[in-house]
Order: sequence, then structure tokens, then C-alpha cells
Amino acid sequence: MNRVLSLLIVVFGLTAVAAGASEPTKINGWVSDSMCGAKHTGTGKTCVKKCIEGGAAPVFVDEAKKAVWTIDNPDAVKAFYGDHVTVTATANADKKSVHIDAIAEAK
Repeated sequence: MNRVLSLLIVVFGLTAVAAGASEPTKINGWVSDSMCGAKHTGTGKTCVKKCIEGGAAPVFVDEAKKAVWTIDNPDAVKAFYGDHVTVTATANADKKSVHIDAIAEAK
């Protein structure tokens, strides 16, 4: 009985950890900065670069949902500040963050 209970605890624990992260998916959006968020999508490339150079963190703005996500690996977007992009990313809904696996200019 203890063995079954222990197994169930492990299974439910792993399920809870996995629930926060999702599978990699392609998302269109913008690379913006944490200070302006979704305010400059499409029009503020210069502002985004200036804010990030001033210490703001780069963020990803989901085009469809207008949701702003922090980026776990900000070096992945260095060449795309202010750009409209398509990313392949793994989202963590609990942390409201994405890990960018691949990025390219949106077509």
C-alpha cells in the first residue's frame, strides 16, 4: 500500500511540474521592452532599442493575444529589437515567460 501511495505522489508531482510548461509552438509577435510592453508594436523600433539599452528587459508580445511575456533567454532576440517576428518558443504560463528556441522575421 505504501508503495502505491508513493508512486501516486510522484506521478502527481511530475504532472504539476509539467503543467506550467508547454510544448514548443510557433507564435507571431513583436520583440519589445519591459517598460513599454505592447505600446509600440509596429511603430517603436527606435524606442524599444533605446529602452533596452537603458536597462529595460526585452519582452515578447503575442500578436494574436496582445499578451506580454518575459523572455527566459533574452540573448536569443538581440538582433530583433522592435521587429515583427515568428518565434518557436516554449511557454511557461505560470511564470508568464517564454523560452525562444528559434526566431525569424515574420513574413
